[in-house]
Amino acid sequence: MSGADIISDDHNVSARQGAGHSRLRVKVCGMTDAEQVRELDEMGIEFAGFIFYPRSPRYVLKSMSAEDIRKIRRRINKVGVFVNATADEVLKTVDNCGLYLVQLHGDESPKICERIADYITVVKAFRLAEDDNVMWKIKDYQDVVDMFMFDTEGAGYGGTGKKFNWDKLKGLNIRKPFFLSGGITPDDAEALKEFQKETVAKDLFAVDINSKFEIMPGVKDMGKIRQFVGRL
Repeated sequence: MSGADIISDDHNVSARQGAGHSRLRVKVCGMTDAEQVRELDEMGIEFAGFIFYPRSPRYVLKSMSAEDIRKIRRRINKVGVFVNATADEVLKTVDNCGLYLVQLHGDESPKICERIADYITVVKAFRLAEDDNVMWKIKDYQDVVDMFMFDTEGAGYGGTGKKFNWDKLKGLNIRKPFFLSGGITPDDAEALKEFQKETVAKDLFAVDINSKFEIMPGVKDMGKIRQFVGRL
């Protein structure tokens, strides 16, 4: 069973919306403050990402406890971001923090992804280099996860701020809802609206923003986010 079938309707409103949504859905990643999550919720942002990777400067458990995260009960979907964690570690954190979705941003095998996806909705992220074949990278995950995310290859695992080349996706048939990530800036709203006209964008589910909307790692510039959402 897909994790999408297990999440309660109250906690998965955004993930179930189909065509006709008035604007692109937005995920703000690297959240470390409950008050800022509340502000995102009031803006109508659909997803808040919490990073559970200890080497990240946005590692959420340095700023918030599992109970703090669990207490966030709003319409916004809480997404846990993991890098090469074991399935047991991921599922324990999901329960402890009351997460609604999981984003796997490392080198997780299809088998691990499938095990986690039996319990909760899974977004598998792919960090793409210029010469990568997108369809080859995703083929073994097509039937085992719920959604994809496309990000830029970098020295670390995400949050590089390095621009993703959207042209790599043009003309492809992804056949699965996907998040577009990788160095998206406040000035990209118009370009994103243009990208939505591409045939591949029939599967574009949401955009993922992070480092270009920050005052410092983990502290968001809410004015920039509000302006970006308004432009979308």
